[in-house]
Amino acid sequence: MAVRVDLLISLDGFATTTDRTPDNPFGSDWSRLVAAYVGTRTFRERVLGDTSGEGTTGVDDRYARDYFEGVGAEIMGAGMFGLHDYPNDPNWRGWWGDEPPFRCPVFVLTHQSRPPLTMAGGTRFSFISAAPIDALAQATAVANGKDVRIGGGPTVVRDYLKAGLVDRLHVAIAPILLGRGVRLWDDLRGLEAGYAARSEVAESGTIHLTFSR
Repeated sequence: MAVRVDLLISLDGFATTTDRTPDNPFGSDWSRLVAAYVGTRTFRERVLGDTSGEGTTGVDDRYARDYFEGVGAEIMGAGMFGLHDYPNDPNWRGWWGDEPPFRCPVFVLTHQSRPPLTMAGGTRFSFISAAPIDALAQATAVANGKDVRIGGGPTVVRDYLKAGLVDRLHVAIAPILLGRGVRLWDDLRGLEAGYAARSEVAESGTIHLTFSR
């Protein structure tokens, strides 16, 4: 069992975007940030339910496959689930439709009290108010020996990195500049100590950087 992170960031280190509008809730910058991942065959199959075989099959797709393998539980922040956008909507069920791609227990860190959501495909969202290490203990208990992923956003990931709780950090660095948002690397000087680093460049120009204990 390992605690792992897989995150998309820009060349200047931002993992969030700031150009959202009511008519475009993700913004065009988000499309730029995730373009290589969304273009993979694995994303199309696992997230969009597209079984046509369309999509890229190179290095980006290999990392997309790895993203879904061996994960027994996930931890994410309220923003990733969408509670910052829909804070008072009791019917909000996340961004992923009736069958989210996680297919495992997901713990959403929030101070809002909400009943658990059991979704098709094996995903169950539990909404908890807990310190990082306590949330990790809950996730580990139900992961059945598989990995626990800290899913995001960058603030939650940074909390786990600062606490020394992450065994493997994989960042897919998109070849774009965002200039603003929430940066992953803030206050993490010297993070590389204690990790072995490797990098691989995909056909899309995305740099896959992995720190492993």
